[in-house]
Amino acid sequence: MKKFQIEIKWGILFILSGLIWMVLEKSLGWHDELLDQHATYTMFYAPIAIALYVLALRDKKKTDYQGKMTYLQGLISGLLLTLVVVILTPLSQYISHEYISPEYFPNIRKLSVEKGQMTQEEAEMHFSLMSYIQQSLIFAAFMGVLTSAIVAIFTRSKQ
Repeated sequence: MKKFQIEIKWGILFILSGLIWMVLEKSLGWHDELLDQHATYTMFYAPIAIALYVLALRDKKKTDYQGKMTYLQGLISGLLLTLVVVILTPLSQYISHEYISPEYFPNIRKLSVEKGQMTQEEAEMHFSLMSYIQQSLIFAAFMGVLTSAIVAIFTRSKQ
């Protein structure tokens, strides 16, 4: 477990930053009056997510590899970080939609039906906690692997 301490620490920090981001989204009205622009505004979290991966791999390089880390070591560390994030994602989604912004799903369902994008039944199926947990698991895994592969290039030691 000590071997994976850095990945666990940064995975928890990643999830916490996401929860803080959700509080920010809600407080800025992105879950109600500005909901129609939510998808665009949410993209502003991407640089934060990438920065957390960079910081995590730099921490791993400094702490566990004494400043010399290969691409493969960085990639493996990033993948382990991604695994921690994926494991914690259902809890994060639960906290986000049950405690931080419980009105998000009713609001987004209503908006998608009013705009004619979905029927009420489709909106209820798509905008639900289980659906968001599934989507988030896939997205976290895919983006985590991609981010790990790219960030490992930039955090590896030069020969």
